[in-house]
Amino acid sequence: MVWIQGGGFEFSSTAAYDGRNFARDGVVCVVLNWRVGADGFLDLGDGQANVGLLDQIAALEWTRANIAAFGGDPGNVTVFGESAGAMSIGVLLSMPRAEGLFRRAILQSGAAHHALSSETTQRIGGFLAEKLGVPPTRKALAAVPVQRFLAAQAKLKADLIANPDPERWGADVLASQMLWQPTIDGDTIPLPPIQRIAAGAGSMADVMVGTNTEDWKLFLAITGVIGKVTERDLAENRRVNGFPPLAIYGLPPETTLREYRSHYPDSSPGELLAAVETDWWVRIPAIRLADAHAMAASATSARTYMYEFGWAAPGLGAVHAVEVPFVFDTLDTNSRLFAPLLGTDPPQELADAMHAAWVSFATTGDPGWPGYEPERRTTMVFNTGPRLVFDPRAWERELWKGSR
Repeated sequence: MVWIQGGGFEFSSTAAYDGRNFARDGVVCVVLNWRVGADGFLDLGDGQANVGLLDQIAALEWTRANIAAFGGDPGNVTVFGESAGAMSIGVLLSMPRAEGLFRRAILQSGAAHHALSSETTQRIGGFLAEKLGVPPTRKALAAVPVQRFLAAQAKLKADLIANPDPERWGADVLASQMLWQPTIDGDTIPLPPIQRIAAGAGSMADVMVGTNTEDWKLFLAITGVIGKVTERDLAENRRVNGFPPLAIYGLPPETTLREYRSHYPDSSPGELLAAVETDWWVRIPAIRLADAHAMAASATSARTYMYEFGWAAPGLGAVHAVEVPFVFDTLDTNSRLFAPLLGTDPPQELADAMHAAWVSFATTGDPGWPGYEPERRTTMVFNTGPRLVFDPRAWERELWKGSR
């Protein structure tokens, strides 16, 4: 199993992930570093876009060539990742250069929708060069000291938040607030990843994809914004402390508010905004990926599975990233990155169930519940009492139909 960590395509560290309990259960766990930020996703129109993803491919090639020496099976590789790591896997499923490098894929809170046009990424690359006062060339940018380079990235992100002009940045960048993303360059990424997957790319790989019930609530909660959002902010389509207005997600604010309020009658305005963001960022992309893969894989022997993580972390809920220590079965040895999310008594039985499902899927292609097909959309909900449900997000799927 090869883990690709998250971090918004802008930061990451392998130090937070301990694979020893996969090894305990007969799985060789590989954790890799890859270039992020402008270092990994700068596009200057010079044919060198997406080097962060090419790092991941290089690591998978190394794994195929060398993992047998560590007791692994090069013919039975599973990539798994969370957030930008899962988004990376969604792109890898579509990339010609990644074909055949893995047999299975697990995508946790990320799918195959976050990739930008080369026009957008090249414009951002030009903005970075302007900020540094150098020509927009690899040579000139490589000569900039690292700290100055990182400071310019931070200043560019501050510009994005302070001046959310869609003509300058593009709607996809404004919605995601992510300057550094994979580029649809026509070469390494020929087309939008979800289009390639719907057309059959990745259809030979088994896929498991899922989200957390309140995924994007994490970011509004840790910034304190969740308590500052008002009904008027939502009704008047306002930005709140740098968080985009509802309309940026491609749905009419009035219709969106009415639907979400009807399904979450007791939620605060901040919680409603978090629910919309969860659906735009990860839930709707996960459903669309599962649908596309299941349809394409009907011509192969590959399988598709869907899950939802529902355990509510104390004071937060079932938010982004909280499932990771359960998957790794590291509740008792957890790093400081995840410990603040777990409270004092996270349920070990849930870690037992999730970790076993991930190991079973990587080993056999079967996590222990029925596969996903668009007619039933079978979904395993992981909580202290795991249960199967069918098409649990039907109203969201219908509401977001046709949106980007």
